[in-house]
Amino acid sequence: MEFDLSEEQVMLRDTVRDVLTSTYDVETLRSVTDTDLGWSRELWNSLAEIGILGLVFSEDDGGMGAGPEELSVVMGELGASLAPEPLLGSVIVPGMLVARTADDAIRADIIGGLSSGERLLAFAHTEPGDRWPHAAVKTTAVGGKLTGTKTLVDHGDVADTFVVSARETDGTIGLYLVAADADGLTRSAYRTHDRRRGAQVELTGATGTRLGSGDASQVISDVEVATQSALCAEAVGAMTRALQLTVEYLKTRKQFGVPLATFQALTHRAADMYVSNELAQSMSTYFTAALADGDYDPIIASRAKLQICRSGRHVGQEAIQMHGGIGMTAEYPVGHYVSRLTAISHTLGDADSHLARLSGSVSEWDMVTVG
Repeated sequence: MEFDLSEEQVMLRDTVRDVLTSTYDVETLRSVTDTDLGWSRELWNSLAEIGILGLVFSEDDGGMGAGPEELSVVMGELGASLAPEPLLGSVIVPGMLVARTADDAIRADIIGGLSSGERLLAFAHTEPGDRWPHAAVKTTAVGGKLTGTKTLVDHGDVADTFVVSARETDGTIGLYLVAADADGLTRSAYRTHDRRRGAQVELTGATGTRLGSGDASQVISDVEVATQSALCAEAVGAMTRALQLTVEYLKTRKQFGVPLATFQALTHRAADMYVSNELAQSMSTYFTAALADGDYDPIIASRAKLQICRSGRHVGQEAIQMHGGIGMTAEYPVGHYVSRLTAISHTLGDADSHLARLSGSVSEWDMVTVG
C-alpha cells in the first residue's frame, strides 16, 4: 500500500474538505445539531451530487466503486469537521450489508436510493444485555414475522427502512428488510451526548423481507470490521484537528505577557499529543491497508481500535487541560471533538473490550513482545 494519497484521493479529500468547511463552523454545527433532524439535508444532497453517498458501492449498483482507502479519506474529513451527517449509520453500514446479501433486484433498488440520497437505512442489531463483541440476537423470525427489541440503532430515528438481524427457527441468523412504517414496528428516538441521533426499535410481528439465504453471521462480522476502520479514520481526523486547535491556542494565548508556547512544560505535553496522534494515524493506516487487501481480521481491528481509544483519550484530555475552562464550553470546538472521540471509543467495544480480545488471542501468536 502507498502511504501517500494518490492524485485522485487528494482531489477527493480536498473536495470533501471544501464542502464541509464551507458549511460548518462551531456555531453552525450547534444550530444544525439542535434541530430535530440533527443534520443538514442541503449538505446531504451536496454529498450525493459529488458521489460521496455511493462511494463504496459498485458501479454496477450505481455507486463509485471506491475502496477502504477512499472511505477512510472521507471519514477523516468528517471527523475533522465534526459533520453530523449520518454517512456511516444511514448509508455505508446498512448498504454494505445489503450489497453482500441481497439479490440483484433488491440490491439495485436499495443501493441506488442510498447513493442518490433518497433513502435512509439503519442497521438494527444490538439488543438489551448485549456487550461487545457478544450479540445474543434474541429477536426471532418466524414465517417472515419479526419479534424482538433492538437498541442503539445508529440514526434509526430517520431511517425509512431497517436492516434487522433475527434468529430463525433453525438457529441461523438472517438479515431482514423492514419498512419503518410497517405494522408491528415502533421506534423511540433519542439524542446522544455528541449531538448525534439514535433509536430503540420494538418489533412485534413486523413483516420483513429476507436478504439472501444461509447464516449472515460472517457478513455481519465483516461489516463490523469495516465499520471499525471507518470509525478509526474519523477519530484520527478529530484528534488531528483537536491537536491543531491546541497548538494554535498555545501560540496565541498569553500568560505573564508571553505566549503559552514559551513554557517548556506545555510544549512537551503538546509533543506527547503529537506522538499519540501519530500512533493512531499509523494504526488506522495499517488497518485500512489490511482491508484493502481483503483481510477482515477482527484481531487487526482490535489492535487499531485499542490504540485509537488510548490516543483519543490522551489527546482529548490534554486538549481540554491546555485550553483551560474555555475547552469545556459549548461555544468552543475542542469540547465537541472530545465528546465525539469519547462516543467513538465506546462504539463497537471500548479499550478494555479490545484489550480483552487481544489478550484472549495471545496463545495463537508465535511471538509476544512486552513493552
